Amino acid sequence: MKKTIIGITFIAIGTAICLRIITLASELFPTVDVWRGTKLWFAIFGAMDLSNEQSLFLGAPFVLGVILFFLGLLILIVEYFNLPNKVKK
Repeated sequence: MKKTIIGITFIAIGTAICLRIITLASELFPTVDVWRGTKLWFAIFGAMDLSNEQSLFLGAPFVLGVILFFLGLLILIVEYFNLPNKVKK
């Protein structure tokens, strides 16, 4: 049960971080004139050689949110498949 709560917490925190950064990036869309790749990708990660353009440069927190989400998902999947072994004992 403890690992299930930890997994749910990681998924919730990762989702909140990623959704907030995507929301901020979508608010920045109208002001971005020059970008490389997609507008969303540029608004979140930016580019060092295009430093005069507006970008959030929130790549590290976004990647941290994605890692937390998938780590929580992995914990829940492992707990789900270990559940029958615990019931038999």
